[in-house]
Amino acid sequence: MAEKAAKKESVIQRLKNVRLKRGKVDFSILLTISVLCAFGLVMIFSASYYYAQHYSGANNDGFYYLKKQLVYLVVGYPLMLLISLIDYHVVERLRSVFLGVSLVLLVLVLFIGQDLNGGKRWLGVGGITIQPSELAKFGLMIFMCSYMSRHKNEMQSFRNGMLPMLIAIGLVAGLVMLQPNMSMAVIIGFIGVVLLYLGGCDWKQLLILAGIGVVGFFIFANMGYRAQRLSSFSNPELDPQGSGYQLLQSYYAIGSGGFFGKGLNNSYQKLLYMTYGESDFIFAILCEEFGFIGGLVVILMYAWIVFRGIVIAMRCRNRFGSLLAAGISIVFGFQVFVNIGVVTGLLPTTGQSLPFISAGGTSLLVFLAAMGLLLSISRDAKPKTA
Repeated sequence: MAEKAAKKESVIQRLKNVRLKRGKVDFSILLTISVLCAFGLVMIFSASYYYAQHYSGANNDGFYYLKKQLVYLVVGYPLMLLISLIDYHVVERLRSVFLGVSLVLLVLVLFIGQDLNGGKRWLGVGGITIQPSELAKFGLMIFMCSYMSRHKNEMQSFRNGMLPMLIAIGLVAGLVMLQPNMSMAVIIGFIGVVLLYLGGCDWKQLLILAGIGVVGFFIFANMGYRAQRLSSFSNPELDPQGSGYQLLQSYYAIGSGGFFGKGLNNSYQKLLYMTYGESDFIFAILCEEFGFIGGLVVILMYAWIVFRGIVIAMRCRNRFGSLLAAGISIVFGFQVFVNIGVVTGLLPTTGQSLPFISAGGTSLLVFLAAMGLLLSISRDAKPKTA
């Protein structure tokens, strides 16, 4: 009887641990996310309406991309608010589940994924599509943050600190490379190295690891179609009707926008000249319609979220929350940097979305859920002292 009572008490205690947080969320982050999501709907409608009218896959419905994004936003925004109310330590207890599910999905997509543009990166589930690599990015991050918070004193050891993390990073990045999706694999590798640094790994070992990663990147980047992408990135005029076409159209859009832009819905490049104008290259359409000022304002809003995320990480009361807040902020900021870097010709062309603005259901849901975690952690941050 005593043993049963003890077990019952243990269950009750665990349920109590899954409790609502009592602090206040960082309202400035919540407000900025809300503005970006609302503006994203406006931009998706503006960038996609004409294309969707002429695209059979959208059933010639000009509202096709807007309606799809709105459905994901209606699901994702309340999900973010709900997650912000839940104790983020619940996520730590599910670390193995998140990583395990991510790995299973990455394996499944190789066999039953939708073949699009020469790669298998999407899974069709009940009439909707999900991109497992987007989920894996955060699944890996949660697992790493949890491990490093629980093995704080072992992170200087290669065997007990870095090696288990390298195995996890290698599994996720390797499966993503098989899709093939090198850009996402590089992002996952970068995130992993940054988290290892924040987690307290030996910086000398990290330098060696980074060096190996750079060499590996250049080897793979100069193989097959990737070599063509690099050449078009460095000089798109060499093949203006082929591999350099998209980047040149992006230049035309950004350049013609000038300082103040042509005005909402007045983009010329979206009239079937630029592909993926509603998704990967939406920032170019944004700059064409709202100019340098509009682009700068959006960048500043992204920068504010990253800044507040770092502040939350520094003020968090425990190691897991601190690492997780830093990880979310870094992933978010790096994704923004990669997308805008591609659109402006700073980086080779990849398929990374612009958070909250690009059309893309998986990306929107995953980043809203991640922001929910960041807001939850903000409830546990120490208040600013005078």
